[in-house]
Amino acid sequence: MTTAQEDLESGRTYLGIELGSTRIKAVLVGADAQPLAVGGYGWENQYVDRMWTYSLEAVWDGIRQCYAALAADVTDRYGVELTTVGGLGVSAMMHGYLALDADGELLVPFRTWRNTHTGPAVERLSEELGVNIPHRWSVAHVFQAVLDGEEHVGRLASLTTLAGYVHRRLTGRPVLGVGDASGMFPIDSATGTYDAALLARTDELVAEAGAHLSLTALLPEVLAAGADAGELTAGGAALLDPRGRLQPGAPMCPPEGDAGTGMVATNSVAPRTGNISAGTSIFAMVVLERPLTGAHRELDLVMTPDGAPVAMVHCNNGASELDAWVGLFCEFAAAAGAPVERSQAFGTLFRAALDGEPDGGGLVAFNYLSGEPITELEEGRPLVLRSPGCTFSLANFMRAQLFGSLATLRLGMDVLTDVEHVRLDRMFAHGGLFTTKGVAQRFLAAAIDTPVVVGDIAAEGGAWGIAVLAAFRARRTDGQRLSDFLDAEVFGDAALETAEPDPADVAGFAAYTDRFVAALPVQRAAVEHT
Repeated sequence: MTTAQEDLESGRTYLGIELGSTRIKAVLVGADAQPLAVGGYGWENQYVDRMWTYSLEAVWDGIRQCYAALAADVTDRYGVELTTVGGLGVSAMMHGYLALDADGELLVPFRTWRNTHTGPAVERLSEELGVNIPHRWSVAHVFQAVLDGEEHVGRLASLTTLAGYVHRRLTGRPVLGVGDASGMFPIDSATGTYDAALLARTDELVAEAGAHLSLTALLPEVLAAGADAGELTAGGAALLDPRGRLQPGAPMCPPEGDAGTGMVATNSVAPRTGNISAGTSIFAMVVLERPLTGAHRELDLVMTPDGAPVAMVHCNNGASELDAWVGLFCEFAAAAGAPVERSQAFGTLFRAALDGEPDGGGLVAFNYLSGEPITELEEGRPLVLRSPGCTFSLANFMRAQLFGSLATLRLGMDVLTDVEHVRLDRMFAHGGLFTTKGVAQRFLAAAIDTPVVVGDIAAEGGAWGIAVLAAFRARRTDGQRLSDFLDAEVFGDAALETAEPDPADVAGFAAYTDRFVAALPVQRAAVEHT
């Protein structure tokens, strides 16, 4: 086993950079896939002209600052300058609309996955193609732009995702990992690329709408995990490190979406396994043993990074409303002369939820800061509802908030398990929601009535996952499968904690979900009138 110092000096290190919804993170791992150094940069999306977006200036400023923080961490820990890596990968939030002209310049501001204005496109595409096309998918965005007669459509030369855009600037290659690509357009699992018949029909629909473009020509090339996705160019190295210390030439793995890197980070790429990631959004990924029997509005069909079929339940709203309430309690504590650290407040409030009534005592909390396609809402409003007779305690309030962050996910998972009869051995959970041990993990097990596993292996999240994919690209042997690489070289000694569903919690969450669904008309009224 080599030391960290030896890995750094010999270039046996692998760098992963992930652009999440609220944080850009970089992780450098050694030959054993253990993190050597990290860097981070906080950022937020903007709501401009009724669209959620990030500017490309913010993208590159964030990446540069994130890399600089990681390089400084290397120097502080090991006393050496980071000048080269053995492999590099980029991942980012999936879906959305990055429309580029022939010179690779952005035609309209980046439209993120949070935008749900694509309803007419979704309805038409889902009906004509016979598969569920979610609001956030890239094909829905481009077809909606066609339907709306947007001026830029005539100058559209290529489409990509945020990860694909960054990778293209770093390598010059317009490629995309199959997992991320499956959030742009449906993938044919037999060919490993876009479904040709569905592409042809979509091109017909675009032509019928009066636009002269071919989706086939717009989409990036699809690559599976381990494939050659190019090398870091001199220009790309300068984008990451304007100081000029990082050298070009590092092999790059296919760029991936945060869902795919989450699967890698939790070793959930084999059938009957899956993972749940909770951040600004919350989503479940379940690797399938067989095709689904039909199309369902609540379920996306996507792919693992090595091309296995996955059912995805994606909820636009995750833990952001919880974070806002914790911030409010922190303000109160400071005003009362007893300030607390935010992390301490999270732990205290989350643990209080354990003392709540099994169903939250009659409270209902909506975490809807944005639209939620699973419940057919184009916009959302955060709400707390209670009847006069309920017990309005801190314990019940926090339990209702935590249940509310999981309730929409439960609705989608019910379709997967009750309608499609998909069976699960376990689900791995990761993300900030699970930092306080034994709380959100326990409630999630109740929500989906399935054992939920957590562990330190996914502590660095998707950035670590894409670093592992970079290592797989650099070190893969002939015919080696991603699952075998993960089992043998990454997760062999992982320490895990499993929460089994508690019957009282299961019954309580079911009662809470019934109230949540019954209260949806109130949510719709709030959107309409506020």
